[in-house]
Amino acid sequence: MVDFRVVISDPKSGKAYQAEVSGAHASKFVGKVIGSTVDGEVVGLSGYKLQITGGTDKDGFPMREDLPGGQRRKILTFGGTGHHPREQGQRKRKAICGREISMNIGQINAIITKHGSKSVDELLGSEKEK
Repeated sequence: MVDFRVVISDPKSGKAYQAEVSGAHASKFVGKVIGSTVDGEVVGLSGYKLQITGGTDKDGFPMREDLPGGQRRKILTFGGTGHHPREQGQRKRKAICGREISMNIGQINAIITKHGSKSVDELLGSEKEK
């Protein structure tokens, strides 16, 4: 069974919300790639549209948009996701996940692209309110 933690960022308010997704709703994420849009009902946001912006696998390795597939690979990086060089021209071999969401992904980052009629606070709320 697949379980994901989805971190949803709201560009209007500047807040981020977390939602746990499992079972049939989680299977709707499998096979999607970074940049894909997903219906918000999957995470409890009816009337919303979400765009996948990244994520990490269960061991904490980040996903990279320019790497095809869903498995983890060691690639030579010179900047971008997963590597921030301290010097000009510095390169490093890093373990990075591909852009496709697979069974070994633990967290998915998403941003709201279309808002619904109710506010996100009403639908998801914060952990303190629950």
